[in-house]
Order: sequence, then structure tokens, then C-alpha cells
Amino acid sequence: MTATTTPPVAKAGLFGKDELKVVKDPLWDNNPIAFQVLGICSALAVTTRLDKALVMGIGVTFVTAIANVLISCLRNFIPNKIRIIVQLVVVSSVVIVFDQILRAYMFDLSKQLSVFVGLIITNCIVMGRLEAYAMGNPPWRSFLDGIGNGLGYMWILAVVGAVREVLGSGKLLNMQLVPQALYDAGYVNNGLMVLAPGAFLLLGIIVWVQRAISGYVEK
Repeated sequence: MTATTTPPVAKAGLFGKDELKVVKDPLWDNNPIAFQVLGICSALAVTTRLDKALVMGIGVTFVTAIANVLISCLRNFIPNKIRIIVQLVVVSSVVIVFDQILRAYMFDLSKQLSVFVGLIITNCIVMGRLEAYAMGNPPWRSFLDGIGNGLGYMWILAVVGAVREVLGSGKLLNMQLVPQALYDAGYVNNGLMVLAPGAFLLLGIIVWVQRAISGYVEK
């Protein structure tokens, strides 16, 4: 009679099923803007052009990912009573790093984004992920969670920014998209798209479409 041996269980590695779920969920099923309704203020303010929307999305992704890792590494040493203060200090430090990089390599965009880069510190998405995820999960998964939520935020900003730039100025990434012949025929840029109500309207349409596709029902 031969003894049976149990085959070894394969390790999931850095990108197992759970890790992929952490990244994929915020892109659609649990999108921070469409489903959690977070980060709306910056989505209204920095989406007049696609390049501004992309830079803001990259900034939030960078800050959320790095801050998540740092808080995850420190979570067992942070007294509960001052955890929010520690989180704010960490986020502020990472935002300053991103702001300095932006000033060094994209100074014009840095001036156009103005105070909104600094306001990443108070972005609900960033603080929400620190409190809801990084405080209870290991660094690698916290990093993936930050990347996923940042990208989920960024793609919606990119869609809104692209539509607003095309309809509001006839351009995309500062390149003329609407032909001059169309203007000569009487076409006029949509002034609503360069104002905050235009962004709010587009966000509402995106949220509606996304929830309709997902079959989401408000509880």
C-alpha cells in the first residue's frame, strides 16, 4: 500500500486572483467617482482640457499609491488617536514631491492647475483608501489598491476632459480637431463645456451609463 501525497499548493505570487481584483474593481465595479461619488470637486475643476485631466489623474494615482504603501508599512506603529494626523502628514509630503516634479518638468501645466495640485491632500479618494484599506492590509496590496483607484479616477477625468475640450474649444491636446470649414458653415463652440455645469452634466451621464451597464440598484 503506497502512501498518497498531497500536491503542493501553488503560490499566487505578486499578481494572484485577489491582487488583480484589487486593481480591477475600482476601474469599473467600484469606481471611486461613479459608485463611491468621491473626488467630484476636482473632476469639475480640472477637466476643461484633456492634458490637465491626465496630469491630475496621474497625480492622484501617484499620491494614493505611495501614501498607501507608507501608511501600510507604519500601520502597526500608529496610535489610533492620531492616525488621521499621521495620514495627513504622509499625504502632504507625497503631494509636495509630486508638485515639485510637476514644477520641474511641466511648469506651464503646474501654473494652470494652480492650487488644485495641493488640494489632492484633501481628496476624499486618497484619505478614504488610507483609512479603509491601507490601515488593514499589507504594503503590496495597498500599492495595488492605490493604483487601481487612481486609474479609476483618471479614466473618468480623461473622458470628461476630452469631451469638454472638443466641444468647448474644438481642440484636443491643443490640436485643432474641428475643421475651420465647419466654423465657416456656422458651427459655434459650446460655451457650457468650459464651465463647471458642463462637467457636472457629463459626469452625471457617465455615472448613469456605467450604473445602467452594471445593473446597479441603489439600496
